Amino acid sequence: MRLALGALLLISLDGVAAQAPLRFVIPDSWSMPMVQLERGKPTQGILYDMMLSLATQVGVPAEFHVLPRRRIQSAMEQGEVDVRCYVTQSWLPDQPDDYLWSIPLFTQPDVLITLHAPPGAVKPADLPQQSVGTVLGYNYPTLQPLFDTGQLQRDDARNQEQVLEKLLAGRNHYAVSNQWSLDWFNHRLLPEQQLQGVAVLQENQIGCYVRNDPKIPVQSILRTLGRMKMSGEIDAIVRLYIGGEPAAVDKPQTTKNRPGEDPGS
Repeated sequence: MRLALGALLLISLDGVAAQAPLRFVIPDSWSMPMVQLERGKPTQGILYDMMLSLATQVGVPAEFHVLPRRRIQSAMEQGEVDVRCYVTQSWLPDQPDDYLWSIPLFTQPDVLITLHAPPGAVKPADLPQQSVGTVLGYNYPTLQPLFDTGQLQRDDARNQEQVLEKLLAGRNHYAVSNQWSLDWFNHRLLPEQQLQGVAVLQENQIGCYVRNDPKIPVQSILRTLGRMKMSGEIDAIVRLYIGGEPAAVDKPQTTKNRPGEDPGS
């Protein structure tokens, strides 16, 4: 009997060993609603929930690697991690061919925001010389010419939440935020305190990419992501954190970026 139980245990352990974890990379600058990091580990958030569901449906354990942004691409290239999400191909124009991309999973606008929206349209090029709240290491192609001339200056914070906190505290008149972070931040504020979007700087088609390695179930991952999107599961995860449709920025007040440019956010 003991021999039989031992054999069953060995078979079970072999099965566990065969299930290599799916290693997701998470930038240490992410904040809610993307990911909540506690003691360097993700615990909740839109992307955490999506990644965990993806691994479960593929049938492998999920493993999360929290890294500085500058280390992420080298970690992918060196095979330390397998999947990177919340990225678009145009942000990585020089990427080698040994990666496969999912379909677009989200449309994410980057928005110029302020605490007290002025009357009329806001065009970044018409703003007087001033600092604008930005995230360290992120690129803002629409604003870059204004940064280059000194008309606008970057006021970098470590993550998006800190950018919004500084704007609320009056450190800047304007800042840049992705729509998710803006909606999440505004949920805790009274209506008269909420930050206002005044111009869409760029809209990005966001997805995931996977290392094309025979040890990784690449096609299963990509099919599962497509199924999660088409079934509405991913949109339901987003709604769980930020509710219904995000508050729209009036289109006459928007400035659209050229397609395919990298906001880095």
